[in-house]
Amino acid sequence: MSRTHQEIFERYVYAGAISRDPDAVAAMFTPDGIFEAPLVPDGHPLPRRLEGREAIRAGVGAFHTYPAFQGAVDVARSRYVLHETADPDVFIAETDTAFAAADGDPATVSLVQIFRIRDGAIALLRDYFAA
Repeated sequence: MSRTHQEIFERYVYAGAISRDPDAVAAMFTPDGIFEAPLVPDGHPLPRRLEGREAIRAGVGAFHTYPAFQGAVDVARSRYVLHETADPDVFIAETDTAFAAADGDPATVSLVQIFRIRDGAIALLRDYFAA
């Protein structure tokens, strides 16, 4: 059964930002899937480009240990909007993720993600966020 764009997005958010499970994140990608984070600076624990499930698993796992990413996501304060495109395999997510920062203060990270889906899995994800 094919998943909707909303189901794919929500499953991705749960696997990554909420449960921080790099195995679950990697499993959402096609075997040759690509994760890109074009805005991360040089030296960031998350490389700008990860190709294949193993690289995605390792890169996302390293990012999940990054101190700035240690706060818990506040689902009640977080928001997202999905945008469909003319291509049925591509959708865009605008997200404001609210969380308690490591020091306990509330914080929000705003980002845009472009998903390209193939056979129900993520073939390409471009994640535009400022690290």
